[in-house]
Amino acid sequence: MAYRDLVTRPVLAWSAVAVAARMPVAMAPLALVFLVRERPGGYTLGAVLAAAYVLGEIVAAPVLGIRMNAERARPHLAAGLAVGALAFAGLGLGPAGTGHPALLGALAFLAGAGPGAAPGGMRALLTGMVPEKAVTQALSMESVLTFAIWAAAPALATGLALGAGPGVPLLLAGGLMGASVAGLWALPVGWKAAGDADGPGEPMRRVLVRAWPVYVTGAASLTLLALAELILPALLEQRGVAIGWAGPLLAGLSIGSAVGAFVYGLRGGWPGPLPVQSLVLILGVSAGVVLVAVLPWAGAIAPALVLAGLLQAPAMLSRNLALRQILPPNALAAGYSVMYAAVGAGYAASGSLAGGLLQVVPPSSAILWGVALTLLLTAVGAAGEWRRVRAAAPRSPADPADPAGAAGASPVAGAGAESRDRARTD
Repeated sequence: MAYRDLVTRPVLAWSAVAVAARMPVAMAPLALVFLVRERPGGYTLGAVLAAAYVLGEIVAAPVLGIRMNAERARPHLAAGLAVGALAFAGLGLGPAGTGHPALLGALAFLAGAGPGAAPGGMRALLTGMVPEKAVTQALSMESVLTFAIWAAAPALATGLALGAGPGVPLLLAGGLMGASVAGLWALPVGWKAAGDADGPGEPMRRVLVRAWPVYVTGAASLTLLALAELILPALLEQRGVAIGWAGPLLAGLSIGSAVGAFVYGLRGGWPGPLPVQSLVLILGVSAGVVLVAVLPWAGAIAPALVLAGLLQAPAMLSRNLALRQILPPNALAAGYSVMYAAVGAGYAASGSLAGGLLQVVPPSSAILWGVALTLLLTAVGAAGEWRRVRAAAPRSPADPADPAGAAGASPVAGAGAESRDRARTD
């Protein structure tokens, strides 16, 4: 299926709602810094508010995702986005962020926590709207849209904060998120959820824990993005390059990611199992980041970052597709939400490690230590996936302990039929 087959009224409506819901998320950290930067110790307070916002996302995403009803997801999504819209508006309405730091921190936490499950719910809603054969293209389209939002958000937040007022970006964020609540009524109320993952035999939490290797490798893929974004300015200074080049270089990284997501979606399936695809892609991203750290020529940093971006988006896409293979439909929103929290935690962990290492080692060495953390997480996740695949492999027909084998039946064929049935309902 081609991308043009996604140009339908429901998918276009979903895209509009997604932009309104995600632009505030992309604007929030920088907008919070600009809100309080003119206060004494403003930059430190801004960093604390941004951390509170991200903490709200990480804590709330899995908790709210688990409680989302797949077939009636709209009320859950609307309530969460409405809380986020009110929190953003509360932050922006105060005079230049002069409120008490504790109040601002609480509002920042709510702005992140309220819509924490919205990305996962919206993704599950999108994949439920398209045929099974178009899921890869739909997820690739979502990734391209997300990278476009994240490329535009910093410039929008900066321009509004400096040109119109420090609270204006947050007011816009609240308005956009409020508009996304209204837009939900142009979308389906939920998606079909076959099976009962919350029955007495297998609670939802156990279903989600089954996919833990996917979350670990997902977090590993984003630790590399944190390294590129957070250490690049210091690395440029180490190389004797003007720090102003950080913006264009990171824009190249985002453009590379958007192109990589688009190319990945040109095919319905790429060679090799999804765990192998993910492993190869993460290793490729790691190689690109290592090149950024070790090559002494400033001109080599740009192509290395573009290479890393080209492979990073497909790495995350392969992780989201792997979740669809492992989890039943009524657990997808929760699974995507746990993934959202996991990659956020990976980003924060890598950023904290890099920040601490910069106090004792040069930026290039800090990047290499961060890559080592990524490879460790990747190895742990890959080992877990290998164990899961081996445990799920059907027994040989010759196995005397297998009643089907004793009767001459083919468990492999049965597994294939079960897989085909699952594909129709997933």
